Amino acid sequence: MTTAGHHPVPAARRPGGRWRRWRRGRPFTAGVLIALGGTEMLVTLRAPLGVLLHVGPQGLAAYLVPAVLVLCGVLLVATPQQRVFYAVLSLLLGLVSWLTSNLGGFLVGMLLALVGGALAFAWTPDKRRQPAGTTGAPEASAPQTGDPDDDPDDDELLPGLGTTHPTPADRG
Repeated sequence: MTTAGHHPVPAARRPGGRWRRWRRGRPFTAGVLIALGGTEMLVTLRAPLGVLLHVGPQGLAAYLVPAVLVLCGVLLVATPQQRVFYAVLSLLLGLVSWLTSNLGGFLVGMLLALVGGALAFAWTPDKRRQPAGTTGAPEASAPQTGDPDDDPDDDELLPGLGTTHPTPADRG
């Protein structure tokens, strides 16, 4: 409730409002988990534990897999349009890390990468939000045809069309 003289502050002007909108507009948590998983694997490779010794091509893969995971996490946050590719790549590399990177960073890094990849694959952008350049004015409704099955409440936007009612030329 607002009191006399006090108006609610719009979300864009609230502290953290712009950050919150940016973060929610991309698979942020998934990207962070994938990058953390890759980082954890890299740290366990450099740890002076001597549990596993990698020599030759497998030694290169031990560093390459976690490095690509970190890169996937960063690119997932930077370019969410390619989320499916980065998610699938992260899931595959998370599984491969079991063999190449000290049992996937002693399971922790592998699980972080797998959970992050699953979250990235499941994430979808919020379709309810309007683009920044549009106003909140509703569009003009289509004329009623008198068809009882033509309920405006359950109309869906047809793929490739900007309206829910196709023209005769659109119907073929």
